Amino acid sequence: MINRHTAKKIRKTHRYLGLFIGIQFLMWTISGLYFSWTDLDEIHGDQFLRAKVEKATFSDLLSPSELKLNSKIASLELIQIGEKPFYWINNTILFDATDGTKIEGISQKDALAVASQHVLNELEVLNIEKISNTDNHHEYRGKPLPAYVISYNSSDNIKAYVAVENGKFESIRHRDWRWFDFLWMTHTMDYDGRDDFNNIILRAFSLLGLLTVLSGFTLWYTSSPSIRKILNRKKKKNK
Repeated sequence: MINRHTAKKIRKTHRYLGLFIGIQFLMWTISGLYFSWTDLDEIHGDQFLRAKVEKATFSDLLSPSELKLNSKIASLELIQIGEKPFYWINNTILFDATDGTKIEGISQKDALAVASQHVLNELEVLNIEKISNTDNHHEYRGKPLPAYVISYNSSDNIKAYVAVENGKFESIRHRDWRWFDFLWMTHTMDYDGRDDFNNIILRAFSLLGLLTVLSGFTLWYTSSPSIRKILNRKKKKNK
């Protein structure tokens, strides 16, 4: 049987481990509950988007071979911006598909037209602004910049993002997505990019969590009257 001094050390270790990682355990539990009770489609903002985006058809388009390019075409995509067709060449250059004009980024008017094709009609635009940089914690992180941010009059604080370089509708963000993003950060403990499950902090707290559980089992073993009785009986039999 473990002596009283050792049992006291185990109890003290368990207590301080519990205090140290208790907040993180609480965040793991809260975030896990939130994830299990939320609909991912709603987190993605599907309820604010049209079920089907109507795509226009075009005729009399300029042949891509007539475009003034400094390199060969490796990829080509026909993009609709508002009611007009554009060629997105090699994922870098935008051309008007009717006259071959090179486009150096879309306008605010174009961005609003693109957003209106994706976002529900009942959402009222509050304002639009252009952003050129984001940090690792921004809700538009990791996506093409610059971009237009279109804010809508809603209690959900809805924002839509349209890339300036090619007029593509990139994402929609709202209040619940931001809560999800924050809780996901606390769950993965990746306070930089959110998605790294192999970060040192998570590994350290996982090991500390395991130690806390093991010290709890050990504490139960050393302080359980039932275990003590069983061990005392064995001692008497061995005498």
